[in-house]
Amino acid sequence: MTDAPALRPIMRDFLRSLPVFTGDLPAFDPASAPSQPHELFAVWLTAAVEAGVREPHAMTLSTVGADGNPSARILILKNVDEHGWQFAAHADSPKGQDLARHPAAALTFSWPAQGRQIRVRGPVRPEPADRSAADFLARPLGSRAEASIGRQSRPLPDRRTLDAAVEQAGRRIAGEPGFVVPQWTLYSLIAGEVEFWQADQQRKHTRLRYTRTEASWTHEMLWP
Repeated sequence: MTDAPALRPIMRDFLRSLPVFTGDLPAFDPASAPSQPHELFAVWLTAAVEAGVREPHAMTLSTVGADGNPSARILILKNVDEHGWQFAAHADSPKGQDLARHPAAALTFSWPAQGRQIRVRGPVRPEPADRSAADFLARPLGSRAEASIGRQSRPLPDRRTLDAAVEQAGRRIAGEPGFVVPQWTLYSLIAGEVEFWQADQQRKHTRLRYTRTEASWTHEMLWP
């Protein structure tokens, strides 16, 4: 039998041996930052795409569960502008239920190859039904079929049950191209704070935090 306690120092030492912030990291001068955080996000996102970062629009969505504990999962950012940061989900899914009970969330983007993180916090609101429907119809057929089943995070007896349900849902979607799941919801996170974090190999990390005011935004540097 494996002696689990004996493995703990080995794992600790292994984790400490892993390198971080390797290679050439991009420069970031907070003095040149634009007045709006979504504008700086666009600059960083474009740089990530040009650097070959995979799925740079993937983000961690963190919500508060019914038990008061945090819950996190990775989603795709659908849009961002001066009005908010958008993502979509089935309203009956765990994340949809979390947002119905506690309509606030945090988003985290992590691009390790560039030593960059972006953190976004704020209240969340559902968009009108027509915008949610448009988002659903823009999804690939397979994604629409899976979303139409509406059983996310429920116990699954076996893989064949999943395959059969997706096949049946796919036939319905193919036969009704305009079908929209009523519970499919496009959400907007109305950011109150947005932080841009640039790693430094000497650990003198650069942090710039935007804070929303009644009129616009202020921004300030933070200690690492």
